[in-house]
Amino acid sequence: MLLTGAQITIETLIEQGCKVLFGYPGGQVIDLYDALYEREDRIKHVLTAHEQGACHAADGYARASGQVGVVMATSGPGATNLVTGIATAYLDSIPLVAITGNVPNSLIGRDSFQEVDITGITLPITKHNFIVKNIEDLADTIREAFKIAKSGRPGPVLVDIPKDVQQSKFEYTPHEVVEKIEQRPAKEYKIEKATKMLMEANRPYIYVGGGAITADATEEIIQLANTIDAVIGLTLMGLSVIPGNNERFLGMEGMHGDYASSIAQDEADLILTIGARFSDRATGNVSKYATKAKIIHIDIDRAEVDKNVSVDLGVGGDLKQALNEILKLVKPKENAEWQNRIKELKAFSKKSIDQNMPKDELNPYTLIKEVSKHTSDDTKIVTDVGQHQMWVAQYYEFRKPRTFITSGGLGTMGFGLGAAIGSAMYTNERTVLFTGDGSFGMNLNELATVATQNLPIVIILMNNGVLGMVRQWQNLFFDKHYSQTVLERKTDFVKLAEAFGIKGYRISDVSQMKGVIDQAFKEKGPVLVDCYIDKDEFVLPMLPPGGSFEDIITIKEDA
Repeated sequence: MLLTGAQITIETLIEQGCKVLFGYPGGQVIDLYDALYEREDRIKHVLTAHEQGACHAADGYARASGQVGVVMATSGPGATNLVTGIATAYLDSIPLVAITGNVPNSLIGRDSFQEVDITGITLPITKHNFIVKNIEDLADTIREAFKIAKSGRPGPVLVDIPKDVQQSKFEYTPHEVVEKIEQRPAKEYKIEKATKMLMEANRPYIYVGGGAITADATEEIIQLANTIDAVIGLTLMGLSVIPGNNERFLGMEGMHGDYASSIAQDEADLILTIGARFSDRATGNVSKYATKAKIIHIDIDRAEVDKNVSVDLGVGGDLKQALNEILKLVKPKENAEWQNRIKELKAFSKKSIDQNMPKDELNPYTLIKEVSKHTSDDTKIVTDVGQHQMWVAQYYEFRKPRTFITSGGLGTMGFGLGAAIGSAMYTNERTVLFTGDGSFGMNLNELATVATQNLPIVIILMNNGVLGMVRQWQNLFFDKHYSQTVLERKTDFVKLAEAFGIKGYRISDVSQMKGVIDQAFKEKGPVLVDCYIDKDEFVLPMLPPGGSFEDIITIKEDA
């Protein structure tokens, strides 16, 4: 059928399985929005308050669903407003397709109104990007974008479409949904070597990142840990891949990781790394990292092997396939001495939590635990970035993969509300957003989107009046020089929520907590709960910058 480029774009998005599109209209995408108008019964568009919010929403949709998220924006500032969202998706390996409009081909490079080289700008933060100069290439380019976004290590792809291409006409022929590129299997000799190393280990530690969620490798990891009597620690991005109540699970490791998880990793004689990239937050001082251990690194992205940490064996390829091959070869074994040591570490971890977070006060621990009483194993938990993010990572017990949505790689403040919108649009179920007053202030305009869509989002706002994570560093390492971290704002978040048409509640004392949380979760639509938290609450344990696991601070009095 003969269609305009704009119509071909929307038809191809529908063809590739896009059910929800997030975006914001403008002059150079007005043709795309006209085509969208004609097809609104086949694809839903969510109008956000800002393009950054739209990009985070598409990202949250992708994380919640495992599908490709799609966002659309006009040229110039519309396109550049996507940059932070695209970079967030890139650093966390999230499949995303961004569609941008541009000025006509004849005006490109002439500093035209709202013209910007968005493909040049986003080159370092996309897996690939395209500018479609000819309409005959349009549909196949969009299909290729979807294929690239979800193949191998997932990531964002941008397709820039000049206005004259949108207005031209060409024959459109529907295609099947493109499949992701099959990865070549791990090499047999490496599987055999990995198996041998695992069987020789007496203190094995399985270190799991977000790649295991993408690979759907939960069952294989647990089976392997049970077979070789290993323990499991996760990166921030790996949280939710292993049920929090699994006896093998030690929690998150690294800068703000569980003491038991971090120390066990330090004391292990073998670390099997699955879908993680050894970020600086995870390793601390690289020269002192895992000095007692041999390291096996399995990753779909071969460029990550030996990038940050030199390993004894790198295994490239599909994680699930590699683990299944290893499972065929390993034999059951026991490491009694190792497990006894793990019990000691777990006991110390529990003791330090009890000391830092008294159970009879309003604090992050009691608040998170109270909220968790109202959630199910399937509830999506979203966070912004800051102290609250780490507290959720430490204290919330995730039971199923893809239930924890957060910005780990880029650490994007303001990510949470947009991501919660995307998650709720996918599930149409209760979504919980934990945020802080600093992060929330960055993109709170998206409350308008939440209200307009009547999304079932419970916003738990940990309000301490400061930029808590930076203030904590200033307290510990900068002689309490609280430079620009005390907010001194007069914002009434309950009234603010109500101004947007959202129910608001406040908790200022532990005696109010249960009743207010109960009421908040009884609300059918969106609700915000403003929770007063002491400005001097710390995220502990903490690995000091430049330090190693032996330098971990566990008790506030020791800080």
